[in-house]
Amino acid sequence: MNVQGKHYRTIWLKEDQPEVVQIIDQQALPHEFRIVDLTTADEVAHAIKVMTVRGAPLIGASAAFGMYLAALHAPRHSREAFLAHVRVEGDKLVATRPTAVNLAWAVERQLKAMEAASDVETMIETARHTAQAITDEDAEFCRRIGEHGVSLIEDISRRKNGDTVNILTHCNAGWLACVDYGTATAPIYAAFERGLKVHVWVDETRPRNQGASLTAWELGQHGVPHTVIADNVGGHLMQHGMVDMVITGTDRTTYTGDVANKIGTYLKALAAKDNGVPFYVALPSSTFDWNMRDGVKEIPVEERGADEVKYIRGLHNGEVVSVLITPENSPAANYGFDVTPARLVTGLISERGICPATEAGILALYPEHKR
Repeated sequence: MNVQGKHYRTIWLKEDQPEVVQIIDQQALPHEFRIVDLTTADEVAHAIKVMTVRGAPLIGASAAFGMYLAALHAPRHSREAFLAHVRVEGDKLVATRPTAVNLAWAVERQLKAMEAASDVETMIETARHTAQAITDEDAEFCRRIGEHGVSLIEDISRRKNGDTVNILTHCNAGWLACVDYGTATAPIYAAFERGLKVHVWVDETRPRNQGASLTAWELGQHGVPHTVIADNVGGHLMQHGMVDMVITGTDRTTYTGDVANKIGTYLKALAAKDNGVPFYVALPSSTFDWNMRDGVKEIPVEERGADEVKYIRGLHNGEVVSVLITPENSPAANYGFDVTPARLVTGLISERGICPATEAGILALYPEHKR
C-alpha cells in the first residue's frame, strides 16, 4: 500500500543484505515513519512482544522471518544441533503473543520445511524461501479477501443508489496488520479503487489506540475518507442509521465461527445485532484454529501491562510524550482481546470466498479440514 505515494509492504528483506529483515516501526506511527532493521530471532521476538509489529497475519510473517534469522545463526556442525537451536528459537517466538494463531502456525510451517531438508545449508535456504512464501501468500490472500468482500460493499452501494457506504471497523486490520492490503480494509480499498463512495468510521481502539493511530494513518495515506470516533460511539451511530456494515479482522477464529479480536469487538457485534447492521469478519485461512471449537472457553486471551491503560501517548509540542490519565495508585486491568460468538457474525470473508460463521459454512470452503 501507499506511504507518501510509494508502495510498501510491512516486512521485507533488506536490499543487498538478505541477512537483515526490515519492518515498519508501528510504535512510531502516526507521527513518524521509521524503518527498523532486525538481525536476530531475539530481535524479532522483541518486536512482536512490544508491538513494533502487530496484527495476526503480520505476526505470522514476522515469526517466519524470525525463524529464518534463527537458521542463519544456528550451529552448522551438525543437523541435530541446527534443528535443536531453531526449535528453541521457535518456542521463544511462539511465547511472545498467545492469542494470535498465525504465530505458532508460521513457526510450525518453518520447522516442518527445515526438517524435510537434507543438510544445514539447504535448511537455511529453505527457511528463507519459506519466509518469503508466507509473506507473498499473505499479501495474495488479503488481495483476494478484498476481491470477495468488495461485492458486499457494491450491493449496499446499489441499494443506496450510489450514495456513500459507511463502514465501521475496529482496531487496525489494515495493511499495517498484514503484509499488504489488510483484511478488514481490503474490501474497502478495493471499493475505493473502483470508484465507489465509501467512508470509514475508525474506532480509536483503546488502550493502544491502533485505530486512531494506525488505521486512520493508512487510510489517510491512501486517500480514503474516514472519521476517527471514540470506542463507545459505534452503537449510537448504528441506532441512527449511520453505519451500513461493520468489518473487523480477527486474531484467531475457531472452525465453528467464534471470533477473537481486539477488545471491544464483542460490544460492536452486540450493537450491530440489535440494530440489524451486518457484521463481517475478514481473515486469511492461517487465522483459523482448526482444533478449537468453543472460542469463549478455549481461546487464550492475552493480558497486557496496566500502563497501557493508565498512560496515553501523543504528540505535544513536536515531541511524543506519555501522559498519566488515571490516579497514580489506581490499579488497571488490560485484557487485549474478547471473543465474539459465531451467532453474532453475519459472515466470514476469506481468500476463498464468503461463508456463514458456522462449522458447515467454514468447512464448505475448507473441506480438507473436515474431520
